[in-house]
Amino acid sequence: MGVPLLDLKAHHEPLHKEVMAAIEQTFRDQAFILGPEVGKLEERVASYCQTQFGIGVSSGTDALLIALMAIGVGPGDEVITTPYSFFATAGAVARLGAKPVLVDIDPTTYNIDPSKINKAITSKTKAMIPVHLYGQCADMGPILDLAQRHNLKIIEDAAQAIGAEYRDGRRAGGMGTVGCLSFFPSKNLGALGDGGMVVTNDQELAERIKVLRVHGGKPKYYHKMIGGNFRLDTIQAAVLNVKLNYLDDWTRRRQENAHRYEALFQQSGLVQKEKVRLPEPVYRDSGATHYHIYNQFVLRVEKRDDLMGYLKQQGIGTEIYYPVPFHLQECFRYIGHKEGDFPESERAARETVAIPIYPELAAEQQVEVVKAISDFYQKRSA
Repeated sequence: MGVPLLDLKAHHEPLHKEVMAAIEQTFRDQAFILGPEVGKLEERVASYCQTQFGIGVSSGTDALLIALMAIGVGPGDEVITTPYSFFATAGAVARLGAKPVLVDIDPTTYNIDPSKINKAITSKTKAMIPVHLYGQCADMGPILDLAQRHNLKIIEDAAQAIGAEYRDGRRAGGMGTVGCLSFFPSKNLGALGDGGMVVTNDQELAERIKVLRVHGGKPKYYHKMIGGNFRLDTIQAAVLNVKLNYLDDWTRRRQENAHRYEALFQQSGLVQKEKVRLPEPVYRDSGATHYHIYNQFVLRVEKRDDLMGYLKQQGIGTEIYYPVPFHLQECFRYIGHKEGDFPESERAARETVAIPIYPELAAEQQVEVVKAISDFYQKRSA
């Protein structure tokens, strides 16, 4: 039968009338740039993230870039982050002439390991970017303590984690100086194209970001700073205002799918045989409702590449998030790292694979996925 990694048709079909009505209304209003739907979405998403202010921007990448610009990161500065994330996390730092300083990950959560951060802090350190990878919050308690002790700004990369909750119930994006969200179509809350948002409790910072997203001009055509064209389109905001109504339900269904996978993999014997290691929702027992929002469901497996090839033959979609850590990317060679410097990130890049987890995934499709993985290992051991 086959199971795609993501099924946007199934995702959007129930919303077709509502989404098209929102697009039609935007066309009637003709307010395509920073129209009222943008302001409405900013207020709603800020509230959802437990923050006071939201600023809609053109993408998750630009959310990171404009946040770094707003706190004054530039040449000579250092920004601590993980080697194991989507490229934009470190790319945005480098674009401003600052240096990404990398700290290895916790092998359980794939998020930055707080115990390794302190030794990476220098007199040049300006900020830290913890990433809430795959939909589970980084361990923010010790990270925030370090930031306070060393007077550092915290930019949360919550691109994959809208609504995810830390062990104390605080939500991704609302714990640090500023939070950055992505509305790329594959995200839990996805637009029909690119989009992003910056959330914060700092009013002065929010106002600065609003000015930076329109080339630094306030009033129009009068520029005290250099910004960029970082605006969120009204039409995308209109679509997102429809979809936000359903986000909690989609998160619940992703969590249910994760529970079902856990049971199916246990029944298969693959976990006991250590062929497959399941994601570990480390905050599930904390009482947080959105302890993990499962933007991805990532397995650690034996013979990863061979398994992916077999699943492709069976019509089952998979993806590697991410195959090359930052320190081994050609463009970051100048930083001076070598293979072996961040062993947990390198091991994750070799061993992990994402399987389908989207809200519309049917139980019988999950059975098919687990059966195919089980069949692969049985054939390999025969």
